[in-house]
Amino acid sequence: MTLRALTREISPAITRCELTHLAREPIDLVRARAEHAAYEAALRRLGYDVERLPAGHDQPDSVFIEDTAVVLDELAVITRPGASSRRSETSAVADALRRYRDVEKMRAPATLDGGDVIRAGRRLLVGVGRRTNAAGATALEALCAPHGYEVLRVVFHHCLHLKTAATLVAEDLVLVNPAWVDVACFAPLRTLAVHPAEPFAANALLVGTAVIHAEDYARTRERLEAAGIPVLAVPAGELAKAEGGVTCCSLVFDTMT
Repeated sequence: MTLRALTREISPAITRCELTHLAREPIDLVRARAEHAAYEAALRRLGYDVERLPAGHDQPDSVFIEDTAVVLDELAVITRPGASSRRSETSAVADALRRYRDVEKMRAPATLDGGDVIRAGRRLLVGVGRRTNAAGATALEALCAPHGYEVLRVVFHHCLHLKTAATLVAEDLVLVNPAWVDVACFAPLRTLAVHPAEPFAANALLVGTAVIHAEDYARTRERLEAAGIPVLAVPAGELAKAEGGVTCCSLVFDTMT
């Protein structure tokens, strides 16, 4: 078995990225690419083979590969992103995933971003908001229920994706900003609140028994470590200006090759 992570090169067009909740700031492309390389190095340190896809030069948000697919053990669902400007990103990702999974595609009127899906065992928690609509949650359910997955809809506020407000950081533990999502949604899982001064710190990437986490959120990192979670801190400030987090920049899964 091989642990694999698909990533995507940062497009030079990232300065034209979609923004919903943040004001536009200059993005230093050189620094952003250095941060992305450090992120990929962290994945390799945790045992993953990293496969980087070329940038979509006319696709400003294509580095945020997570939004284009939901990869499960049995299949990969190619999404229909909620921002129309991002829908051309999916074809390259689908081609890459066909080497490892059977691939199914969502159709209109469904919209769904992978950043709105938290997998907890056989449950898929789907945040319905600006990028993922009710039809998207229903479409995911139709594709995944035959494989034994339950889809639960979650309401969240004040951020772009559900994974901005909450992420799984252990098999039974969710890191959450309780101001943006009701912690009761995650029962029977335990929850750990971010430090209140770090509202964006709930985004963490679970890789095995460790998590990758943005280095700017030191006080939340202390809470994770106190809970027994090993943390690899990575620089992520430039892509954060594009409303990106550490989960956004990879698709991680197991393969038999």
